[in-house]
Amino acid sequence: MNDLTLRALGAGSTVVAYAALCASIYMRERRRQAAAARDAVALSGSGDEPPVLVLFASQTGQAEAIAWQTARQLSAAGMPARLMELNTLDAPTLAAARRALFIASTYGEGDAPDGASVFAERVMMNSPPKLPSLRYAVLALGDRQYANFCGFGRALDEWLLATGAKREFDRIEVDNSDPAALAAWQAQWGDTPATDDSATTASFTQWRLIARERLNQGSAGAPVFHLGLVPQAGAMPHWVSGDLAQVAVASDPARPRDYSISSVHADGELQLLVRQEQHSDGTLGAASGLLTSTLSIGDTVALRLRPHRGFRLEGNETRPLILIGNGTGLAGLRAHLRARAAAGRHDNWLVFGERQAAHDFLYREEIEAWQANGVLQRLDMVFSRDQAERFYVQHRLLQSADALLQWLHDGAAVYVCGSLQGMASGVDAALRQVAGEALMSELTASGRYRRDVY
Repeated sequence: MNDLTLRALGAGSTVVAYAALCASIYMRERRRQAAAARDAVALSGSGDEPPVLVLFASQTGQAEAIAWQTARQLSAAGMPARLMELNTLDAPTLAAARRALFIASTYGEGDAPDGASVFAERVMMNSPPKLPSLRYAVLALGDRQYANFCGFGRALDEWLLATGAKREFDRIEVDNSDPAALAAWQAQWGDTPATDDSATTASFTQWRLIARERLNQGSAGAPVFHLGLVPQAGAMPHWVSGDLAQVAVASDPARPRDYSISSVHADGELQLLVRQEQHSDGTLGAASGLLTSTLSIGDTVALRLRPHRGFRLEGNETRPLILIGNGTGLAGLRAHLRARAAAGRHDNWLVFGERQAAHDFLYREEIEAWQANGVLQRLDMVFSRDQAERFYVQHRLLQSADALLQWLHDGAAVYVCGSLQGMASGVDAALRQVAGEALMSELTASGRYRRDVY
């Protein structure tokens, strides 16, 4: 074969590769647009006026639940509403709207939550569009324990002002589900309609503790407990892997605590994985102390289930899964693996970190059984203190860059569960280093990158 033929073949393969790349980008964008259309939910009113956009930016699902309630209030008052996740909103859709209501949570120290990260990158970071005809309002959700309280909600409000849009009323800020602030928001849209829809949060009921076992005897870290609970009365309510359990504490009823559920409904009990928090004065954390120490077997605790759509498998059931976490973040990953095992899916890769294998290998027998029977196609346990130099989950991802990239190109979805500081931020940086910003943006937009971090 002569040089001319080789060059021709090389050029031809380059053209084919480029065409394949263009086709891939085109199809990804078509899928993103289709997903956006699918995720926009319209609620009818009584008039012919254009719908009010009700837009939510959520991390754990609270903003979405409030958005559903707001949309129903508008519909009940005769105003049509269109409910959308902020990530599915583009500049033309916003420019065409006459009225928009934003329910925005904040992630970490002032960042956009995962449900708004694509919008923040693709719309807010560009030159502000001109929106002089838009009237809007912002409900900002946050936690005053963070220095940049309601940081994203505030940034969104200021960005909207910069577009020329007009506030209907001053931004309402909510500290940890403060009832007075939420009532002030709800009062703007009429009476709150009664509903039993699963998108809203159920009432607290009493659950009975039936099992508690410490899983990390001898650990240098705080005690970690496996807990089992069942309803005190009535049938077991439904949940799916990825959802949360919210525990009410009598000493601080305004701040219920969220815990990732580590079991599936078919297990017949709600299981949690809880680390016991101890303050500097020796007292235990209000919720973790109640669950791991104060309650005796047979005692009850006020609890409710909270759908966490942003961490469910929905849309990713037929994809390979890369499950990444540390510490008690194993809870949410374990629930997904139990669901995958029941569904006969074996294309799962678990990357999990703790301190020492001898003391901190949580759910060891179950994980090793999954590895032996093929539920786990790949397992990477990372124990940071089993060697002289600290080694964490994000380091293992960088070590496994080729395999990680191959899984992503094969369509894998990535689920991250565990601590926000250190692990989640380190994992995010490692993923971006391996996959690149363009692919990570596409993963987020398509729902293939999901996080339950705290």
